[in-house]
Amino acid sequence: MHIMIVGASRGLGRALVDGLLADGHSVIGVSRQQAADLPAGQGTQLQWIAADLAKPAEAVERIAHAAPAALDAVIYNLGVWEEKAFSDGYAFLDDADDAIVDMVNTNITATILLLKRLVPRLLASSKPQLILTGSTSGLRQSGRPEVTFSASKFALNGIADALREGFRTQGLAVTALQLGYLNTYDGLSVPLADAAARGEGELIPVHDVVAVVRMLLSLSNASFVRELVLPALRDERF
Repeated sequence: MHIMIVGASRGLGRALVDGLLADGHSVIGVSRQQAADLPAGQGTQLQWIAADLAKPAEAVERIAHAAPAALDAVIYNLGVWEEKAFSDGYAFLDDADDAIVDMVNTNITATILLLKRLVPRLLASSKPQLILTGSTSGLRQSGRPEVTFSASKFALNGIADALREGFRTQGLAVTALQLGYLNTYDGLSVPLADAAARGEGELIPVHDVVAVVRMLLSLSNASFVRELVLPALRDERF
């Protein structure tokens, strides 16, 4: 399969690159900078596109120009949050206006513009799939106070719903992954048991998300997962 991963250089995105390359897929990574220490000897199996989606119009044109004409799957894993998000220091009223605008451009505007260009390439596949990495912060009554980040993840759900209905008859499977807090410190090279031990049950190993994505990619074109909520076991919000 030809799979594009947007937001591929670090954390979950890097784990997806490593895991899907190991499975034999051809991967196109998109990020501001190419990831360090990529596996050697990948040849044409790995392509990288450098683009900063904080500048949506410029980045989208760069990606559209460099991306292949046909894709089997797009995993959209991009999202930025407030400087003090997920900490006791977060305060909505302290967020700078420019920072809010930049977040909306990166998380919403860039997403819509890029998918407008990528969906036609997906439709060239016999089994097109779009996987959008959302967040439990984008669910109703999530228990989180981060206004702009939460709003952008709610928007991602709306994008997923609309694309699903707009292209259902053309076979496009659209999945929203609502992820809780991730352990992005330990990549796939760390044993799963060790990665799962970090955070004492409050962090999800990236290994688990990669396993879910592998499952999604393995489904027949007769079914799809509409939405999957994956919180940490000890996340008391869920």
